[in-house]
Amino acid sequence: MAVTTIKSTYSLDVESVRTLEALARHWKVSKSEVLRRALRIAASEEGPGKSATRSLDQLQASLRERNFNLTRWARDVDHERDAAARRLPFPSP
Repeated sequence: MAVTTIKSTYSLDVESVRTLEALARHWKVSKSEVLRRALRIAASEEGPGKSATRSLDQLQASLRERNFNLTRWARDVDHERDAAARRLPFPSP
């Protein structure tokens, strides 16, 4: 079965090209294959926005496991900010 390929041109910085070449040598594949693998890995593992969402989910789960009271924490932070604001002099207009 024939594989359709599309020839494309991209501009890369010097460090990216060196990394690409080093990976191609290390994996003993073409630079095109390195790019294909990197794209597949990036699309399957992270994808746009998935990493940030996953991090937030992990943080929230961790806090729930430790019975951390976010409502009380937010209230305490608000009180601390109010107290700090009362101690700071306001500039004259």
